[in-house]
Amino acid sequence: MLYLIDGNNVMDQAGVEDKGIPAARKKLILGLVHFVAVNRVKVQVVFDGTPDEEFPDGRMYKGVKILYAKAGSDADSRIKDIVGKSSYRRDMTLASSDRDLELFVKKLGARVISSGKFREMIKEAEDKLTYREKVSPSEPVNVEEWMEFFKSEK
Repeated sequence: MLYLIDGNNVMDQAGVEDKGIPAARKKLILGLVHFVAVNRVKVQVVFDGTPDEEFPDGRMYKGVKILYAKAGSDADSRIKDIVGKSSYRRDMTLASSDRDLELFVKKLGARVISSGKFREMIKEAEDKLTYREKVSPSEPVNVEEWMEFFKSEK
């Protein structure tokens, strides 16, 4: 099962753009990572705008494939292209509240859930994870520091 996410639409529905687009994207991507971990599904998210340095176009991050609108286009067009070229449309679910996109995708045989419903699904997935599973290390572990901390004194 592939979940195809209309990134900006889901961010808008959650009201997370207040802290800026990069922060909102990162928050959504981390939520998607949790969703993947709990549900063992494939996820692709498509954003409008210029790709982030941390999450460039085409990057696979902990089970989430990150895509952006092509130059001079929008995320809806990229999503339509992905669905149109897919041989597995019946195994796709689009998360978006965009009516035109919903009609296009349904006509091709894919399913659609609203952005609000998908945000609830992310929240449910996050609630199932332990604190340790939710923590997403952003820095590499300093092994020498840990070895020093745990060394025994003989």
